[in-house]
Amino acid sequence: MSPTPKVWFGDAVQDKPPSNGNGDKARTELVPVELTINGQARTIAVEARTTLLDALREELGLTGTKKSCDRGECGACTVHVEGRRVLSCLILAAMQHGKRITTIEGLEQNGELHPLQSAFIDQDGLQCGFCTPGQIMSGIAVIEEAKAGWPSAATPDVRKPFTVGDLSHAEIRERMSGNLCPCACYPNIVAAIADAVPKG
Repeated sequence: MSPTPKVWFGDAVQDKPPSNGNGDKARTELVPVELTINGQARTIAVEARTTLLDALREELGLTGTKKSCDRGECGACTVHVEGRRVLSCLILAAMQHGKRITTIEGLEQNGELHPLQSAFIDQDGLQCGFCTPGQIMSGIAVIEEAKAGWPSAATPDVRKPFTVGDLSHAEIRERMSGNLCPCACYPNIVAAIADAVPKG
C-alpha cells in the first residue's frame, strides 16, 4: 500500500487524500424552485443553501435588491414575500417555492412609479441610493401594516384600534428602524413615507 502523498504549503506539510478517479470536485445537487416574481412565473435551480437574495441577484438578474451586511442588520435586501416584508439575505430560496415575491423592480406599473417611489424623489429621501430599494420596500410595508391595524413599540395605547391615520413620524421611525441609511437621510425618508400615506 503506497503512502498518502504530501502537499507542501510554505513550510507546512499536509496530507492530500488520493484522487477517487472521478474528479476531485464534489457534485452539488440543485433544487428546482418555482416562484412568481413581480407577477411573472419563474423557475430556477439553486443549491439548497442559496439565499433568496442571492437567487434574485445571481439567478434572476434582479440587482435592485441590494447585498450589504448579508446578516439581517441593514435592511438593504428587503423584499415582499406574499405581501409581507422579509430580509431576503436570511431566508432560503428553496423555502419560497410557490410563493409570490415582489422586488423594487416590480413596483412601477405601466410607466408609473409607485407613490412611495415618487415621494422619495419629491422629499429628496436618498443620496447615494444604495439603501433606497430596501427603504422603499419597507416603507410600503409600513403603510400596509398600519392599514391592517398593527401597533408598534411606539404606539401610545395598544388597546385602541390602530389606523393608518395614526401613522405619526414617531411611528414611522420605529417601524423603519431595521433599515439603515449610511448617508443619514432619515428625516427625508420619514417625510417621504408620511407623504405617501393615504389621506382621508
